[in-house]
Amino acid sequence: MKGPDGVGPLAICARIRSNSNSQCSMASRVLIVEDDPAQRRILEELVKRFGFDVTAVDGSLKGLEVLNGSTGGGIELIILDLLMPGMDGLEFLEKLQAVRGDLPVIVQTAQGSIETVIKAMRAGADDFVVKPISPERLKVSIQNLLKVNALTEEVKRLNKKVGGSMSFDDLIASSPAMANVLRLGRRGAQSNIPILIEGESGVGKEMIARAIQGESERAGRPFVAVNCGAIPENLVESILFGHEKGSFTGAATKHIGKFQEADNGTLFLDEVAELPLDMQVKLLRAIQEGEIDPVGSRKPVKVNIRLISATNRNMIEMVKAGQFREDLYYRLNVYPMMVPPLRERKDDIPALVEHFITRFAAEEGRKVRGVEADALRMLQAYAWPGNVRQLENTVFRAIVLCEGDTLEIQDFPQIAALVEGFEVKIPPAPELQRPQPQLSVTVNGVGRSAGAAVSDGMALGVPVVTDGGHIRKLEDVEADMIRLALHRYRGQMSEVARKLGIGRSTLYRKMKDLGLEEAIG
Repeated sequence: MKGPDGVGPLAICARIRSNSNSQCSMASRVLIVEDDPAQRRILEELVKRFGFDVTAVDGSLKGLEVLNGSTGGGIELIILDLLMPGMDGLEFLEKLQAVRGDLPVIVQTAQGSIETVIKAMRAGADDFVVKPISPERLKVSIQNLLKVNALTEEVKRLNKKVGGSMSFDDLIASSPAMANVLRLGRRGAQSNIPILIEGESGVGKEMIARAIQGESERAGRPFVAVNCGAIPENLVESILFGHEKGSFTGAATKHIGKFQEADNGTLFLDEVAELPLDMQVKLLRAIQEGEIDPVGSRKPVKVNIRLISATNRNMIEMVKAGQFREDLYYRLNVYPMMVPPLRERKDDIPALVEHFITRFAAEEGRKVRGVEADALRMLQAYAWPGNVRQLENTVFRAIVLCEGDTLEIQDFPQIAALVEGFEVKIPPAPELQRPQPQLSVTVNGVGRSAGAAVSDGMALGVPVVTDGGHIRKLEDVEADMIRLALHRYRGQMSEVARKLGIGRSTLYRKMKDLGLEEAIG
């Protein structure tokens, strides 16, 4: 089928497939290939109701034209009829492999055409629906295939990261502020020159280092990352250079250090400015001589590494203050690169948010597919002191909070509180469908108007008495409650049923009995 980090968050993450027509809603685009005009129209309306963007075409040839055209890269799923004149569905599937073999495909089939379904699945289809199509069955199939596709893309990205083959094309870094970083990174990747990457915490220094390796002659070889600020001072030497068995108390076995782990590959020293002064001397010798002295070893060990360092400190000031060796600094800072903070490259925020939504929605099994325009403007207006790491965690939290299919301002309460002009607002209740009578009633021994009594004890906006002061029929109150829930939760049937405390099939039955089918039209 086609289709937060343990070490640290993805500061600059892998690029997902871009859509030249992408909007803030970021709804997935579905291509319908169907020659029957009536069936094509039904499918188009259904898929739009599910919340997806739709392109519907008459026949296989036009479907291939769309995929080969300028907007074809934005198609994320195909619904395909198998029986069509000219080029049938099976032939379309064969040609699709050469155009967009990664696309998930749902085929339509008549009742009992099992042999045809088997042929279609062998030709590359991922699922099938039987005519007449069940809307619920089609919706579940689309959502599941898009979820699997998103997870597949994430697995590919992780495989690239682990395999040491990530390149600068895999990074979301298209803003003008990042252009110089990408240019320097590509140039630096073509040699073994020591590189020092500078920038605030969370901007993505490790991802830049991985891209440098991925475009160098050491691509596919070990990439060993070491956070120098997280190593206890008494263990720094052992972790970096290794130790022999029995070289100190507790050394029960021989240990290979990070330098030897990275042999023939790349060693990435993050927060290198945090190294103790005595270790700076040994690191300088290792860089100069290309060999290390494991603790307790009688002879040095040759190593062949590409060294990339990173820091969020002002190392020049540290050198002046005597906190960092000047000779080591100039050994590390042969080829400096400065990664700008997120507040200076806000053009990258929409693509980063889109990536994080796709990733976390798939991981968490949520139906969130995009972010509203106002919420995105708010995210771009925020300064992000924690940079992309903070943005990643913020989107993760919003995915968990979100009750609909798009992220709204209310899903980012902490950010809204810090950005002027944006605030979390409780949505107003829908207008009353019948006027509330102002009759005198008693509530807990206190005289109140009927309208006040209703708001005290009833569903907001649903009257329980008639104009004449009589209790309304339960059936009428129930119909208004369902209308209110449909309005409040924007027609999301699963959410409506859950909030009303009934099953989805019961909800559909009640809507049919009460004549409310038009409420979701």
